Amino acid sequence: MAVNLPPAAGKTRNAWLIFKLIYMALEINIDGRTAQVTELKRDGNLLTIQVDDEIYEIDALKVGEGIYSMIYKGKSYNIEMIDNGSPRHYTVNSFYNSYQVEVIDAQTRYRQSRSKGDSSDTGNTIVSPMPGKVVRIPVKVGEAVEAGQTLIIVSAMKMESEFKARTAGTVKSIHAAEGDTIDANKVLVVVEPAAE
Repeated sequence: MAVNLPPAAGKTRNAWLIFKLIYMALEINIDGRTAQVTELKRDGNLLTIQVDDEIYEIDALKVGEGIYSMIYKGKSYNIEMIDNGSPRHYTVNSFYNSYQVEVIDAQTRYRQSRSKGDSSDTGNTIVSPMPGKVVRIPVKVGEAVEAGQTLIIVSAMKMESEFKARTAGTVKSIHAAEGDTIDANKVLVVVEPAAE
């Protein structure tokens, strides 16, 4: 497929491939460069987006399966987006270049934090990695819990996530109630480790 995107430097070059992926504030990793992307306004095909500190006004249209056309500053650009078979990973082709793109949204950050065991869920302090709603809390303060036991279930982005105790202990505190809407980085449950 012939596409006619001219090469450009920096943020301008990357703005054209972002428009399809924007439904909220996201991080987009483009060939190792991470950009903060936010949709500011949408009116039909007209989009106003912010990429890092730059604002772009784009007229974007899907013209075929994985093929998009856009107008930016009076020039027409075409791109082809190919799903790489892995969630939120794409190959984006233009006339001059090909890019590897990863969408890093709240759900992706959550999965990364769970697999890496980073500070958003360390030890037995359960912290919400993203905004959501508390669905169920199957434990009570003072209750003994085993490693791997579910402490709280949170719904976010149409997905329910169970947060489990990493080690055995006693529920020291619960900082939410069933039905609560919670913010990212909110401490939800604290478990005091069992004495050895």
